[in-house]
Amino acid sequence: MKNTMASFVWHPYTQMKDWPKFDVISKGRGMWLYDIHGNAMMDGVASMWCNVWGHSNKELTDSMIKQARRLQHSSLFNLTNDRAEELAEKLVKLAPGMHRVFYSDDGSTAMEISAKMALQYWYNKGEKKKTKFVSLENGYHGDTAGAMSLGYVPLFFSKFKPMLFPVLRTPSPNRYRIPNGYSFDDYQEFCLDKIEQILAKNDNIAAFVMESGAQIAGGVVIYPKGFQKKISKICKKYNVLLILDEIATGFGRLGSMIEYKDQESIPDIVSFGKMLSGGYLPLAATLATKKIYDSFLGEYKDMKHFFHGHTFTGNPLACAIALANISLYKKYNLISKIKKRAIQIQSRIKEISNLDLVGDVRHKGLLMGIELVSNKKTKDPVSPQKRLPQKIFTESKKNGIYQRTLGNIVMVIPPLAISEKELDFLLDGTIKTIKNVSAQI
Repeated sequence: MKNTMASFVWHPYTQMKDWPKFDVISKGRGMWLYDIHGNAMMDGVASMWCNVWGHSNKELTDSMIKQARRLQHSSLFNLTNDRAEELAEKLVKLAPGMHRVFYSDDGSTAMEISAKMALQYWYNKGEKKKTKFVSLENGYHGDTAGAMSLGYVPLFFSKFKPMLFPVLRTPSPNRYRIPNGYSFDDYQEFCLDKIEQILAKNDNIAAFVMESGAQIAGGVVIYPKGFQKKISKICKKYNVLLILDEIATGFGRLGSMIEYKDQESIPDIVSFGKMLSGGYLPLAATLATKKIYDSFLGEYKDMKHFFHGHTFTGNPLACAIALANISLYKKYNLISKIKKRAIQIQSRIKEISNLDLVGDVRHKGLLMGIELVSNKKTKDPVSPQKRLPQKIFTESKKNGIYQRTLGNIVMVIPPLAISEKELDFLLDGTIKTIKNVSAQI
């Protein structure tokens, strides 16, 4: 069979001139993807960080089929459906401090909802001047206009700056990129002081927005212990809402089901996505506290209700599979298994760090970012002329792995239910890939 099926598709974050053809995936089984010729690749990025149990999991697919025979979609405008109700109740019980659930289709829209919810909260409270946002530098919250504004990664979004709204930004505690003259402890305090200074000087701040536990797309920056908790306290001190993004970091990726619980920082608004449905259907959810929700209640003439909605809000198919997915976490004790696999990754970090090109390895749970540099002493990045992303992808494929980079960072983000043997295969293949690419640069 000729590999022509994808010839009319424009691919995301891809220089199409460099890719005259693509592998056409036609099947998935467990941790493996199969192309139309039967060639297998391990899914080393969990199909963009969302897959939990691997592909074609019977319990999840059965839940989808069962629901499809009952109800495929029904509007949440003036109606509800049993699956959306059941899932909302489940999420509120899982997420400490949360009171109501607003559904959407993906992480970007969930974060747009978070921002709109925060703005309208203050409007409904009569504090109309609180309209500005503060976020961490190099945070990432999605690719729609509002999400790009909240989480601005210059490499990705600088071309779109004219369409974005201004956001105040504060430094992120990247251990590998500390300015000269600072210890890491000193730099953490510097970052926190900057946040407090901005919130103290500006009484028009609606919310502080950050990824929970770690920044992923902006460089795999793992927050030091207590950092997020201290931000939460600063927000409360200055009457600023805290919005957390757990789209990619919640539901076990960093080793805890609800990451903000582990970080001891209960937000006012939090968004979940990606692994919420096991990676099987598009679904996201934005949760809010009772304080936030109650501010939207009133007489119709007051126009306090939330002005937002999507066609597929609360889609019962997606909600049904999310319910099945969540039930499997407990059934198979997944969080405990993730912690064991995290120790397995930790045991290989020294080996990876000693490889040529590797400047730094950052890791938590089943997230690992391997930053490649042209010079370990100066920490200079690899030149784009070296075409590092293409080389990593090609060499990974030779080693039986589907793997991508974010700039100069090799991402290791497997499905959460990966076995010990499969994880060793992924780590061995990643090491071999970096060695082979090092010989080419």
